[in-house]
Amino acid sequence: MSVRKLIIAVIVLGLGVVACGSTPRYGGTLRYAMYGEPPTLDMHVTTSVLASVIAHHIFEGLFDFGADYTPKPVLLESFEYQGDGTTVVFHLRKGVLFHNGKEMTSEDVVASLKRWGEFGVQAKQLWNLVVSIDAPDKYTVVLQLSKPFGPLPAYLANIYGGPRIYPKEVVESAGAQPISPDNYIGTGPYKFVEWSPGRWIKLARFEQYVSPLGPSDGFTGSKVAYIDELVFVPVPDPMTRVAGVLAGEYDYADSIPTDLYDSLAASPNVVPLLLTNPPIYPAMVMNTKQGLMSNVTMRQAVLAALNMEEALRAAYGDERFWSLESSYFAKGIIWYSTAGKEYYNQNNPEKARALAEQAGYAGEPIRFLVSSDYKHHYDQAVVLAQQLRAAGFNVDLQVYDWATLLQRRANPELWDIFFSHFLTVPEPCLVLFLPGTYPGWWQNPKKNELVAQMNSMLDFETRYAVWEQIQALIWEDVPFIKIGNAFFLDIMSSRVKSSDHPIMLIPYFWNMWLE
Repeated sequence: MSVRKLIIAVIVLGLGVVACGSTPRYGGTLRYAMYGEPPTLDMHVTTSVLASVIAHHIFEGLFDFGADYTPKPVLLESFEYQGDGTTVVFHLRKGVLFHNGKEMTSEDVVASLKRWGEFGVQAKQLWNLVVSIDAPDKYTVVLQLSKPFGPLPAYLANIYGGPRIYPKEVVESAGAQPISPDNYIGTGPYKFVEWSPGRWIKLARFEQYVSPLGPSDGFTGSKVAYIDELVFVPVPDPMTRVAGVLAGEYDYADSIPTDLYDSLAASPNVVPLLLTNPPIYPAMVMNTKQGLMSNVTMRQAVLAALNMEEALRAAYGDERFWSLESSYFAKGIIWYSTAGKEYYNQNNPEKARALAEQAGYAGEPIRFLVSSDYKHHYDQAVVLAQQLRAAGFNVDLQVYDWATLLQRRANPELWDIFFSHFLTVPEPCLVLFLPGTYPGWWQNPKKNELVAQMNSMLDFETRYAVWEQIQALIWEDVPFIKIGNAFFLDIMSSRVKSSDHPIMLIPYFWNMWLE
């Protein structure tokens, strides 16, 4: 079926309501066509967006984000700071059940937090401050810190690589390696059923789910699993994803190429194209640990050569779907800053050559990894590689599927740059590469000092002033290069309904039903 037969019935930018109407009903199977396949669903040890989309239905944390991206309790009744703020007491909800029928208690929370603290990619900023964590009774957890940690609720609400709660017996037998699918046991509205690699990941409604109280609010509040089964299908080709929704084979498809926007035509089978907001930001990540890019002057040389506008236009086309932007946080988010803007979009190959010569570059191959699973990644990487070659760099552009790229980027001996994209997070402490554990392994004494200062403060204005220094340092030290802001297009079948379902950083399917 031609793409021209697709309708844009609703275009939603930012927080909006999707596919409203009809009366909620139970039943049916929702099939989600995904651009790839996650490496694992173990949220303690991965920051994969694909993993988060699926695992968010299975696992819950102490906190999550409401529709306004404020962290709010999920598995908690309440929490409180005591004394000077170094003692935090968590009061758990009673009667919450795991998918194996066991009640969640403080022992499960302590064991989960300890495992995440030891092995979690996103744990170190907090866990370096932990003096002790104890369970004085069945529903109370006490966290003792060496100094106050201002962003604690947001840190524990983290969507990507956050501390989701598993049964004690699962995490105590697990180490640094991802837990096996037979141990994907959480407290969420859907339970894990089956993973057939390359074919599907299946979830089913958890009939004994104990929802948080209060009105539905983004990832928090009341959650109702109306749909019987969620099936996530890896479909790398975007046109196949589009055709599948048109034909009724799929109910949701992500990452639709933006150049299809104006060619989409009327169809009763499709309701909205969703533009994610806040935007994503595509980026080149540098291997600061070893190899050519461990030299800061070499990283600055690469940055100087780049024309961001050419790369963004090649990937996203219409300017409605991208913008030049140096700030880590999008406009409208309280952390927005222009610090370091002078280093952005330099498009100066002469300066790049001079810096490369200063760095001692002798024409060695620069191993630049990109995934073919993300067409917008590949399109930008091709343009950026051409720009670097024009400035005198010997670029070895290596194209892999996303799973292989994830494997290779974990080994610092195998790459110099890889291309990815990041979703805007609501709090600086959740910036993936700040702790220095994310691939690229950025360690900088000044950065470490500034991050420690910012995290120990409770007042926003003082924390913001420190963040501006950190953002300026990012552009000076170049651990990664933000290309700009971009928007994703997703598409959903008209049979998927909701009464009030805000568009968030990742899609979710509780409080939705099939007509």
